[in-house]
Amino acid sequence: MSTLTPREIVSELDKFIIGQADAKRMVAIAMRNRWRRQQLPAELRDEISPKNIIMMGPTGVGKTEIARRLAKLSGCPFFKVEATKFTEVGYVGRDVESMIRDLMEIGIALVRKEELGKVKVKAEKNAEEHLLDLLLPSSKPKNPTMAFFNPNANANEAIPIQEEKPSEDTSSTREKFRKMWRDGKLDEREIDIEVTVQGGTGVEIMSMPGMEDMGMQVNDMIGNMFPNKKKTRKVNIREAYDILIQEESDKLIDMDNVADMARERVEQSGILFLDEIDKIAGRHESSGSTDVSREGVQRDLLPIVEGSVVKTKYGMVKTDHILFISAGAFHYSKPSDLIPELQGRFPLRVELHALGKDEFYRILTEPQNALTVQYKALLETEKITIDYSREALEEVAATAQKINEETENIGARRLYTIMEKILSDLSFEAPDRSGETVMIDKDYVKDKLKDVIEDRDLSRYIL
Repeated sequence: MSTLTPREIVSELDKFIIGQADAKRMVAIAMRNRWRRQQLPAELRDEISPKNIIMMGPTGVGKTEIARRLAKLSGCPFFKVEATKFTEVGYVGRDVESMIRDLMEIGIALVRKEELGKVKVKAEKNAEEHLLDLLLPSSKPKNPTMAFFNPNANANEAIPIQEEKPSEDTSSTREKFRKMWRDGKLDEREIDIEVTVQGGTGVEIMSMPGMEDMGMQVNDMIGNMFPNKKKTRKVNIREAYDILIQEESDKLIDMDNVADMARERVEQSGILFLDEIDKIAGRHESSGSTDVSREGVQRDLLPIVEGSVVKTKYGMVKTDHILFISAGAFHYSKPSDLIPELQGRFPLRVELHALGKDEFYRILTEPQNALTVQYKALLETEKITIDYSREALEEVAATAQKINEETENIGARRLYTIMEKILSDLSFEAPDRSGETVMIDKDYVKDKLKDVIEDRDLSRYIL
């Protein structure tokens, strides 16, 4: 778990997300509290529950990005799911417990990657030896643990082992091949290698809508009934080496231990991001089956958020200390439209503000992965250099604000459509303009956006 202080967490988030200081502070405190909890005695630690958060704000202001970057910073298992995917028990759709199973799968992948990193050096060494055995079968060392018993001697008396050591010529040849391999001289040579093929009948069991988890469990069960098979493939040596590293790594890590570690990490530091939660908040003035279904989803979510035990193929997972961050635009509903019990499980609420011209300009210039940086890097692959003037980016920011005000406000996502419109011609012609330097100035931006800005109906559809 990350040991960053709240101030350091906010500083890291500032590298990727512009504005929304209140939301950043709140999630930073929530993350630090998880670290603080781990420092407490066990009896008190179990009593402290995470303070779940509701983030309110229009689309495209950074709600999802804050949660995603937070998880990346902390190294915690993180899963994002839309609340609208779930349905009440009895309806066709996903059940709420599936998000815990998905989070567990992510935890397994996270821990397995870490364990693979720990055995990487040994796996590479073993893979190299295995590769040399394939190239020079005669140089493969004999098994030093074999002993031959004398039938005329006592039962426990063994003849001394006579090890068959490779000849000096064979050892010398093996070392020559090792050097050639390490120098990259054998990369393209092809060899036959045995690879493991997952057991099973080869027939995928299709599941009914809403029962995907059951379908996966049936497929896993059938796969376990049939042993893995070996299949011979002809590949180049570089690819064979990668395959052997994977096989050797799998031998060196204990998947039971990985499952135990992943379960512990999911239970103690997992983050579940519930997006579009406002879509399941029923409005009291309306009625109908859709609201019944919405309220049913909330009631199904309640025990998961409160703390329960969910069965997964890796064992039982407790949800008591998983941090839930929910988000929604809340245009037509408000958090008080959620059922009271669920409201009580999300004690922290923060509002994210709509973005304007100044924020759009900063989004285009400040983050490490800004859109302007991305497009510049993409076109550099075609040997085209593009530069942006300050006035050009200010014009883009102003245009984004104007269109958001006149049509639907989709926040910073408007910048994607505008930048793509501005650079679409250049992207199309790039292979024919290799070596050029193009300056994107204010006039260039105005020229590319002239038609859609003047025609409000057209801008409604294109931008």
